[in-house]
Amino acid sequence: MRTIHDTLEPIEPSAARELFLKHKATDVGENTVQSYAYRTDHFVRWCDENDIDNMNDLSGRDLQEYRLWRQEEGDLKKITLHQQMSTIRVFLKWCGSIEAVPADLYEKVMVPRVRPEQERNDETLEAEKAEAILDHLAKFHYASREHAVFMLLWETGIRIGAANALDISDVDVEEKQINLVHRPNQGTRLKNGRGGERPIAISTELAEMLEDYIDYTRPEKTDEYDREPLLSTSQGRMARATMRRLIYRTTAPCFRGKPCPDCTEGSPGKCGESVKPHAIRRGSITHFLSQDVPVEIVGDRMNVSRDVLDKHYDKRSEEVKLEQRRGYLDNV
Repeated sequence: MRTIHDTLEPIEPSAARELFLKHKATDVGENTVQSYAYRTDHFVRWCDENDIDNMNDLSGRDLQEYRLWRQEEGDLKKITLHQQMSTIRVFLKWCGSIEAVPADLYEKVMVPRVRPEQERNDETLEAEKAEAILDHLAKFHYASREHAVFMLLWETGIRIGAANALDISDVDVEEKQINLVHRPNQGTRLKNGRGGERPIAISTELAEMLEDYIDYTRPEKTDEYDREPLLSTSQGRMARATMRRLIYRTTAPCFRGKPCPDCTEGSPGKCGESVKPHAIRRGSITHFLSQDVPVEIVGDRMNVSRDVLDKHYDKRSEEVKLEQRRGYLDNV
């Protein structure tokens, strides 16, 4: 008697994962592929540790055991586990399409439900703290790479990938603007592809600081495509990981000589009060909105839709929104 396994084609988990990532690379952005790669890597590792060398052998019980293992091993928050198991569900659905697993196996993936408020990451750099960091940088680290990265991210609200993609030629000091360009064939992409290309106005202060950074501080290096990256190191274009570490250090209170009780082994990058780069973007957007800049203008500047902005980036309190609405109504 034939079973469902008789129709399956044997394939190792690692091989299935590689095919899946190549398939995804044809219709989604690089950042999304990297997210899929990170999340499925844990699954392949678990299969290896449990002697599962053929995707055909996976069962619903295996998927439940993986879910419990991943939650415990990664000490994951509910939203993170939701994201990771959702990716495994997508992966297994694709595997079903190539006869690597039963076509309905993906339906047995238990994805934890999350409430709408749990979907949001509320880590936000407040304007008051950002201004304190900027004052410190201007006084003690003027035109340093720390100053350039932090001030650029805070004033423009661009993503770290967009900052990483900038070349010197993209900075127009005379016109006081930077130009974001999607260059996928030259090693740098924008999250929304060509849809993310746009000029962004910058202040005179930022333009002058970037000019000084380029003239006096920036390592004169080109990248592997012979481009001149705005943010560079002695090896070439500054890696995103380097930018993240720099932000962790710059946003830690001890960087400004403030008490930092959560430091670990004196490393600012491990301070509990330091923030991730995206918290700067979230804080910048909230700051612009709090200054009565229209939502449509903020959305265009930051390249984010109204729905996404409302859901993930606008961290104004309801009281602030109320007073802003009152201000408009008073003038009617």
